[in-house]
Amino acid sequence: MGRTGRLVTEICLGTMTWGSQNSEAEGHAQIDLALEAGVNFMDTAELYAVPGSPETSGRTEEIIGNWFALTGKRDHWLLASKIGGGGNRHIRNGARPDGASIRIAIEQSLRRLKTDRIDLYQIHWASRGSYNFDGSWTYAPHNQDTTDVLDNIADMLETLGALVKEGKILHAGVSNETTWGISRWLAIAEARNLPRLVSVQNEYNLARRHFDLDLAELSHHEQVGLLAYSPLAGGLLTGKYSDGAIPPGSRADYQKGFWRLNSYSEAAAKDYVALARSHGLDPAQMAIAFALTRPFMTSVIIGATSTVQLANSLGAADLTLSPEILAEIEAIHRRWPRTI
Repeated sequence: MGRTGRLVTEICLGTMTWGSQNSEAEGHAQIDLALEAGVNFMDTAELYAVPGSPETSGRTEEIIGNWFALTGKRDHWLLASKIGGGGNRHIRNGARPDGASIRIAIEQSLRRLKTDRIDLYQIHWASRGSYNFDGSWTYAPHNQDTTDVLDNIADMLETLGALVKEGKILHAGVSNETTWGISRWLAIAEARNLPRLVSVQNEYNLARRHFDLDLAELSHHEQVGLLAYSPLAGGLLTGKYSDGAIPPGSRADYQKGFWRLNSYSEAAAKDYVALARSHGLDPAQMAIAFALTRPFMTSVIIGATSTVQLANSLGAADLTLSPEILAEIEAIHRRWPRTI
């Protein structure tokens, strides 16, 4: 993980459905299953469960904390969490993260998680905006105030540094960040002897491969590896939404809307699913296995709403894609370079 020398499993257990789509018992069953499979890395956030709300935010951390208390197995996990970004009005009135709010958020998360430390603490959203999720259609970096952005990063880093010294966090990371943003985090940290970023958590999957370009170059030279969320594009790459289907209990059904679904993205997903099946592969496992081949990948975050789904996704770690399949994936990518 970054330049730390710490090793994490190439699969990271995602948790964002626990407390909304999943009960506490189901969340605990997923932790047990992942641990039995050898996974040592789990990611959560104060915003979870999703969709975030006054009723659900913080619930996922509570579920994880209850598992730690019940089992006494906190030390079996490298635990990652995040401070929520501005825009979530039910979290600190939607204020953007800064040094003061990080201090408040970390103390609240530690209580919910029933632990004395968070191994990797991440800034969930860049306070100046992001092109991740569906943000690329409205992202406007020319409106940013450079001085304000840099001052905000420096303020957050100062508090993260203090928390590292106190032992409340071990490492710092970001999420939904850009190449320029990460470069500023690194430069300020080096100049002030503050914690160096070890990771960036951005979306990465067959249908959305922004990271292959400038971010991949930064990752290579600076060793800020990717923690890839949504490797199945919210389930799109499993084929379950083919031909307009909205399966009961799926994300599109639960959230009553799903921005990834459109005629263009469905056509791309159909090609990837057909490719997997033509080689006798499970589409979900092929998608995750592809993400695991990327040289910038630290870990792929997999989420599930059942232990059956989780077991299937965990199996991707044992799948090696042939050069033929990888070449066919690249051919599809050239047909559908930006699908969602």
